[in-house]
Amino acid sequence: MADTALPTALNLPMVDPLPAPTQKYFDVCQEKLGMVPNVLRAYAFDIEKLDAFTGVYNNLMLAPSGLSKLEREMIAVVVSSINKCFYCLVAHGAAVRAMSGDPMLGEALVMNYRVAKLDARQRAMLDFAAMMTTASATIEENDRDALRQVGFTDQDIWDIANVAGFFNMTNRVASATAMRPNEDYHAQSR
Repeated sequence: MADTALPTALNLPMVDPLPAPTQKYFDVCQEKLGMVPNVLRAYAFDIEKLDAFTGVYNNLMLAPSGLSKLEREMIAVVVSSINKCFYCLVAHGAAVRAMSGDPMLGEALVMNYRVAKLDARQRAMLDFAAMMTTASATIEENDRDALRQVGFTDQDIWDIANVAGFFNMTNRVASATAMRPNEDYHAQSR
């Protein structure tokens, strides 16, 4: 039987004590989010792996981009919906609800983004992320052109592809390890 105190079904306890920079990062999470996301706790059995994960995540999701933070979270939810990743649907669904101020948008993206009230730019972006998730080898120039036609630059297309690719990877890790979302996410911004 899995230990519910651990963030996954694997017996990989966090390094104890955490190195000072990691503890500081976790303290910032606690202060800003009211919790340390279980994905960070899951990686904290190996600080090098945690640092690699957070470095990529922070670059893709928080660094300056032609995509808004909300748009990046929307991609995360759509990819996670297709992959049926419980952890990411709960965590990033909460982020979409909070950032958009629209609980209905968060729910629609979790269930089926095609029913959400989206503008042409968002629809094209999410169609591309969905195609990357289900049939990336079929993407052709006309698919990239569809993004350009609604105002995305080539750098934006790069960012869409990287966010979608990152969540396709993390969804698989979360599902394979039965990563549990923090309970606090369920009630946020509803």
